[in-house]
Amino acid sequence: MLQRTAGFGRRREAAVLSRERASAERVEVAPIDAERAHATGPAAVAEIARPSVPVQQSSRRVDTEADLFKSLKQQLFSALVDQIDLPALSKLEPEHARSEIAAILTEIIDERQIGVASADRARIVTDIANQVLGYGPLQPLLDRDDIADIMVNGAGRVFIEVNGKTQETDIRFDSDEQLLNICQRIVSAVGRRVDESSPICDARLPDGSRVNVIAPPLAIDGPTLTIRKFKRDKLTLDHLVRFGSISHEGAEILKIIGRIRCNVLISGGTGSGKTTLLNCLTASIDHDERIVTCEDSAELQLQQPHVVRLETRPRNLEGEGEVTMRDLVKNCLRMRPERIIVGEVRGPEAFDLLQAMNTGHDGSMGTLHANSPREALARLESMISIGGFNLQSKTVREMMVSSIDVIVQAARLRDGRRVITHITEVVGMEGDVITTQDLFLYEITGEDARGIILGEHRSNGNGRPYFWERARYYGEDKRLLDALDASDRRDERRAMDHDRHQLGVGR
Repeated sequence: MLQRTAGFGRRREAAVLSRERASAERVEVAPIDAERAHATGPAAVAEIARPSVPVQQSSRRVDTEADLFKSLKQQLFSALVDQIDLPALSKLEPEHARSEIAAILTEIIDERQIGVASADRARIVTDIANQVLGYGPLQPLLDRDDIADIMVNGAGRVFIEVNGKTQETDIRFDSDEQLLNICQRIVSAVGRRVDESSPICDARLPDGSRVNVIAPPLAIDGPTLTIRKFKRDKLTLDHLVRFGSISHEGAEILKIIGRIRCNVLISGGTGSGKTTLLNCLTASIDHDERIVTCEDSAELQLQQPHVVRLETRPRNLEGEGEVTMRDLVKNCLRMRPERIIVGEVRGPEAFDLLQAMNTGHDGSMGTLHANSPREALARLESMISIGGFNLQSKTVREMMVSSIDVIVQAARLRDGRRVITHITEVVGMEGDVITTQDLFLYEITGEDARGIILGEHRSNGNGRPYFWERARYYGEDKRLLDALDASDRRDERRAMDHDRHQLGVGR
């Protein structure tokens, strides 16, 4: 047991009880009879834990049942902290630690003769265990695998995204202080901080889930926490086929693109699944390649054995020590990488990534925010211009053409589904204009009665892509040809079925 020695525990308990009696802020819990002990729900706990406070202190009295339930949890939490050895608790397995906490809380409740129904007792034990071992009220949401995003707008409102739709939950925090403490616990685990002097922070959870915190005074309604969750089971391109995000033939093309070391740019809006798609593409990389990843918060989940993960660092209190994405990308070139993967390109590091792609680091990848492949090229050009590089537009575009082979566009439809809308080759230049060729497109055909968007992935039917010779060099030309032919045959069958349908309607 983690409980301290009996004599010491009794002395600590006596000290705790004396502090409770001496403090007008504390709520004394009166013994109850057996009949009232069988009451259920917070209302029953409120009645059981009705404070015995003198009339002159009535202004300090808790007025609502929810506040009484909260007050009871706070008392039990304080008593628990006084009786356990926290360093020893941290060394236990999570399930063992929870059972120890449950045993000590049960003993405390029995000693103080607090009548709590079994359902409420289980809820109290779970809440306090989550507060000690996990992330408090957030823990039940983090344990669910069907949630994509958790959005906390202050202590009183928590939203989640499930199946592409946002919904409000009944999860609440006791106070803004509790929420901020949990935020600090998350960011401190990766060596960062969030407070009034540094109210904006990006971090990650141990499973790689992305975390953003913005605290008062910038967040007016209390600390705001956003978590982009990842599924426990790593998604693959085959999963995306089953979800309808890409056709089987399109997924084969993407596997070949990742295998033959094409330089790939993944484009999409916020929440369109760019990072998930990047993770899926990297599954085709050979296991004998050395990969270096650069991210603002490490969230990529590569399965290869030879991976070096790098992460940016914000400046410290003195305004020093910042390590930017461009610093990481430039340093990558000295680390003998075979591929460089940038989690998100958003600034002057775009220039260094293009240089790396064009100087022997084939198969490099990155993501950026854009709504179409053409817009992605324009954004990349603007990032380089804003970075202060004194280059003509034509020179920058020629560099992009010689560096980028394929742009994969992801989108989130209005029904919440995420699909790959374009697989586009960067072909060359015509004058000052970059020319591209779409290998696959997603065409929206309608909407069903449930509001689900209907659509199909189509190939362009133009024959061999421009990376054909590269595919042949890696021995993937037959596989590429089979995927293209299968897609063309499927499109022909779809066109014939459409014509028959039209003829039937005409009759």
